[in-house]
Amino acid sequence: MIRCCHHCGWEWKLPGQPGRGQRCDRCKADLRVCLNCVSYDPHAAYQCRDRRADPVPEKDTGNFCEYFEFARRAFAPKQDENVRETAAREQLKRLLGD
Repeated sequence: MIRCCHHCGWEWKLPGQPGRGQRCDRCKADLRVCLNCVSYDPHAAYQCRDRRADPVPEKDTGNFCEYFEFARRAFAPKQDENVRETAAREQLKRLLGD
């Protein structure tokens, strides 16, 4: 398990937590974001398991959350296509006659 960028998988090897302005050396994505936090959960309210944290609307941009803790996990690249979204869009096109 490693601490890595949510976007490209670059490994964060420095001790401690990244600062708000810290960016990935490879893809320049922000590192102190909800998507890199141990409390991030897409199925929880506001996508955060930590009830003390204020809601953050943009999960992939740097924020000032004081409860941020860099998650240790194996990097899994994101799928380019969301199957459920594609199916829903196709169904809507058929419904509207496009």
